[in-house]
Amino acid sequence: MTPSTDRNQTLFDRARELIPGGVNSPVRAFRAVGGTPRFVQRAQGASFWDANDKRYIDYIGSWGPMILGHGHPAVVEAVQRAVLEGFSYGAPTEREVELAQAIIDLVPSIEMVRLVSSGTEAAMSAMRLARGATGRSKLIKFEGCYHGHADALLVKAGSGLATFGNPTSAGVPPEVVQHTIVLEYNNIQQLEEAFARHGADLACLMIEPIAGNMNFVRASVPFMKRCRELCTQHGALLVFDEVMTGFRVALGGAQSVYAGLIPGFRPDLTVMGKVIGGGMPLAAFGGPRAIMEQLAPLGPVYQAGTLSGNPVATACGLATLQQIAKPGFFDGLGAKTRQLVDGLKSAAAAEGVPFSADCQGGMFGFFLLAELPQNYSQVMKSDSARFNVLFHGLLDRGIYIAPALYEAGFVSSAHTDEDIAQTVAAAREIFKGLEARG
Repeated sequence: MTPSTDRNQTLFDRARELIPGGVNSPVRAFRAVGGTPRFVQRAQGASFWDANDKRYIDYIGSWGPMILGHGHPAVVEAVQRAVLEGFSYGAPTEREVELAQAIIDLVPSIEMVRLVSSGTEAAMSAMRLARGATGRSKLIKFEGCYHGHADALLVKAGSGLATFGNPTSAGVPPEVVQHTIVLEYNNIQQLEEAFARHGADLACLMIEPIAGNMNFVRASVPFMKRCRELCTQHGALLVFDEVMTGFRVALGGAQSVYAGLIPGFRPDLTVMGKVIGGGMPLAAFGGPRAIMEQLAPLGPVYQAGTLSGNPVATACGLATLQQIAKPGFFDGLGAKTRQLVDGLKSAAAAEGVPFSADCQGGMFGFFLLAELPQNYSQVMKSDSARFNVLFHGLLDRGIYIAPALYEAGFVSSAHTDEDIAQTVAAAREIFKGLEARG
């Protein structure tokens, strides 16, 4: 048998012998779309090169962090300087203070912030803080929103309206999620019924304001307004999971978008990740001083991490925030993303393919549906077989989108007009074939 000349396949075969599924995060395995994962050997700007040295235009950007593209000179320089000073100390550094100040300056709802190492850790800690600050146990989340793999948040909807959730992973005992209520996204009636039934016991409502793990679905303004009103009325904390959207959809995150539409709007706690680390393992959660001071060592809510505020990660994150805070950055980024989305919509329309898309800042999503879905059950109606054809067609043409129907995409400031034009042209070629399939 002739050995494979595809180094991606060779590496994947080897990886599967050593790592469960051959990957260290499940979606990378291409299970949803089939085929062989691309093993990345290097990246620069808006592109990466796989193990066969084939170039791809990258619309994942490490699932969101690479808002400046790969290898931005100012960020690389900051990281290189930090590395020479030391990898980790387990002690405070001035840069942690500087990054905290930058976050607080950019996000008005945050008066104090705690740095951690992953979005899962930040969401889990925010949930614990909400429970500790309110003295309550129950929480609301929404079907299709992902807040990391903490046990209490790996939950799907129960069998009845506004019921407690059921575990979505083996190893999560039912009693661990007995206090988690799972509702339908953008369903005001369910929301009101849940608060009417459980309001006095609710510690928090946790939500992705723009959900990025059922592709791209934004909370409607009336729904978000009602979330805020009900939390305030019942003394529950409104927790914004902005791991994806923070510093990605706008400089002040998704909450700044809603603040422009709902007078006086702000969440009580915010969970952040991805962009604030610039590609390094770094995340955070923050909120008003009175709530954040409930954290150890000041208060009774315990949270700790050996690598929290890592000096190399904070250098990367701070340099990234400095770049994206420059005047006009988000105007330019939003224009690039809109150019891509409008181009894809036009290409699909020209070939008669049902297609809808939405975007905000540097984040976008599309569906092979005539209308944008508003919740998870509507997202599930999207045509997965056609999506797989589109995914592999783009991949063959050197364009890398998420290898799953239910993941948002990301544009960076490094993407060029040529990158976008090439992507749209490739998509139109594939849409012709999709229509032929009927």
